[in-house]
Amino acid sequence: MMTRRQALMRTLFGAGAVGLRSLATGIPAAFLLNPKRAVAAACAPSKAQYFILSTSGLGDPINAGAPGSYADQNIVHSPFIAGNPLTTAANDMTPTQFMMAGKQVTGAKPWSTLPQNILNRTLFWHLMTNTPIHPKEPEVLQLNGATPYHEMLPSLLAKAVATSLPVSGMSCGTVQAQPISVGGSGPSEAISYNGSTMPIIPPLALKDTLTAPTLNAPQGAVASLQALRDQSMKNVYAFYKTSATPAEKAFIDATVNTQDQLRSLNTMLLSNLSSITAQMDPVEAQILAAVTLIQMNVAPVISIHIPFGGDNHSDASLTTESTETVSGVGHIASLMSQLTSAGLLDQVTFMTLNVFGRTLKTNGGAAATNGRAHNPNHQVSVTIGKPFDGKGGVIGGVAPVANDYGAMGIVSSTGAGSTSGDIAPVDTLGSYAKTLLQAVSGDTSQISQGKVISAALA
Repeated sequence: MMTRRQALMRTLFGAGAVGLRSLATGIPAAFLLNPKRAVAAACAPSKAQYFILSTSGLGDPINAGAPGSYADQNIVHSPFIAGNPLTTAANDMTPTQFMMAGKQVTGAKPWSTLPQNILNRTLFWHLMTNTPIHPKEPEVLQLNGATPYHEMLPSLLAKAVATSLPVSGMSCGTVQAQPISVGGSGPSEAISYNGSTMPIIPPLALKDTLTAPTLNAPQGAVASLQALRDQSMKNVYAFYKTSATPAEKAFIDATVNTQDQLRSLNTMLLSNLSSITAQMDPVEAQILAAVTLIQMNVAPVISIHIPFGGDNHSDASLTTESTETVSGVGHIASLMSQLTSAGLLDQVTFMTLNVFGRTLKTNGGAAATNGRAHNPNHQVSVTIGKPFDGKGGVIGGVAPVANDYGAMGIVSSTGAGSTSGDIAPVDTLGSYAKTLLQAVSGDTSQISQGKVISAALA
């Protein structure tokens, strides 16, 4: 019987730890498994993206402070603004004007604090998820039946890019095509692939799996990469000398890690993993785990959970909404900083999709000042990535719906919100998904609702 650690190793790196051998040598896993097929079929420069998805089955009120939600004076926003004596840096939600790709928008102050180069590639999507029910998060990720066999959007994205990653140099694919979750906070946030639910691997479990001693790796898997490289390269060199074609030899020469590169990689991974502790901020641990998994080229899509106010029916003075919006944007800024330091900013797209948003005017009949109810008509998703560089701003908008507010229709050619747009509110979720797939040259015909919003793409 396999131990839990062995099972996780197999989940992360495949049978025979081919993913670790790929990491140690620099040679793509697909090539190590079948060099002739890999070079012929998949090893080519790529414009694909890794994805880091933040998702919440709680229905966080991201929509309440997002640009595009300040167009109507009847929308209720946080009272923690400049001039309020209770306002601090940790809860300041003052409506603030700032620039996104040359366009002026108004949003809660935390969003204005993101660096300008990040804002220029950030989009706020005003969407309708068409459900007020927490456990329907999986259905929302499945685009409410608009995908074949109820496949989830992260699964479609993973399939679209898995064989084309990594995006630098020659590409033969990630170690596994399946998404990985390091931050699901409940069953409704689990990610599925081809109908199978993927395990959630908490950051501490990832650290233990990669650093704890084993019989075959007394120093831990990451610390033993040098020995694994030496062992693996014996087989590679034997193939190189006896049966490799000129093209295969050139591929090995172009991709193999030098000793210095491996030492640098080893140091970086050990530093990342050693930073993950039980005392670490849990969201920062998820972010560090996600970045580390991408640096190891394990999976094309990593799921995390960044809180933005949660299920805030009884949120007095919108205190939790305000403080978690400040901290949530801070976590996004931290992610962007870590991606920049790792040289991955142009290779990773951050995205959010929650089960629903929150009401913007009322809370079950009362004013929304002391909490918000579920809103099936309006949810805001955020995307940040190279595919949207220079297009930053707002997609869609809000309009009065059923005594509150909901997502407007969208004009597909411009991305503007409109009551007469050619994308109906109920189809905005499908349009979001189709546009993300289009950004990475995926098959948009798999989604039966919505249209690609060409104005969103660089």
